[in-house]
Amino acid sequence: MPFTNRITKLFKIELPIIQAGMVWVSGWELASAVSNAGGLGIIGAGSMYPDVLRIHIQKTKAATSKPFAVNLPMLYPDLLAHINIIIEEKVPIVFMSAGNPKTWTSTLKAAGCVVVHVVSSTLFAQKAADAGCDAIVAEGFEAGGHNGRDETTTMVLVPLIKKTVSIPVIAAGGIATGHQMLAAFALGAEGVQIGSRFVCTNESSAHINFKNAILYSKEGDTQLGLRSLAPVRLLKNDFAKAILALEKEGASSATLSEQLGKGRAKKGMFEGDMQEGELEIGQVSALMDQIQPAKEIVQEIWNDFTAAVNQLKKMPIQKEV
Repeated sequence: MPFTNRITKLFKIELPIIQAGMVWVSGWELASAVSNAGGLGIIGAGSMYPDVLRIHIQKTKAATSKPFAVNLPMLYPDLLAHINIIIEEKVPIVFMSAGNPKTWTSTLKAAGCVVVHVVSSTLFAQKAADAGCDAIVAEGFEAGGHNGRDETTTMVLVPLIKKTVSIPVIAAGGIATGHQMLAAFALGAEGVQIGSRFVCTNESSAHINFKNAILYSKEGDTQLGLRSLAPVRLLKNDFAKAILALEKEGASSATLSEQLGKGRAKKGMFEGDMQEGELEIGQVSALMDQIQPAKEIVQEIWNDFTAAVNQLKKMPIQKEV
């Protein structure tokens, strides 16, 4: 059943469930499947060359008539080429991260895009609002992939940002179920962005080895590493353990960068090397135990959310005499 709030109106979607734009995972198949299910699917442009991004955008348009978005990390080396393609292809919504929101927000909005910025602190939330962003993703420390240096959890970050800005807040980090979604709404969020749960879908481009490793992961199997470069939450393997050992020894940023090398995330998440690859995933992976179609996940989360709402309505509250 469609749900209406500021996020569903802003994105013109049925349900306030957003699939994160993850590198090596979120291509046109996943994005279009989530959008067709009533949520907002996002293409992860951070691992795509410009011509590849254009192909994924065009294939998404062919696979769905519903709104979709592109996630663009501002650290991408050929950022202008991506921006131009997004504008030329008339992408309706852009999620940006890892950079100054002032740089491209006005350009994208002038081209008719809805612009959202992913942040991990109230400081950057205010900067995004001041830059004219239409909404903010408040991503907590539990999230997979790149994380904030302050290591603020979603439970704390969402209400802090809600107090700081007036534009809609989307919660991210540690969310995979409808009950967790309701908790985020109770904190002031008007939508949720979910990454890890959508890695384990039929439509994600993650390697089956990576998907299976997530399903077998348990509490404590992820850890934040590479803090002196760009903090990232990783599933523990030989590569992650080597990085953590170097950090414990006080290794320099140059040494860590050399150990990281190039193409490490592709090697793990896309090519399936479970020991030497970089495996970006959130703490919530410990809750996941099966690979499902994206549509089924969206419906399951929404049904769980509505059931949790109804459950709370029945909660006995003792009135003061």
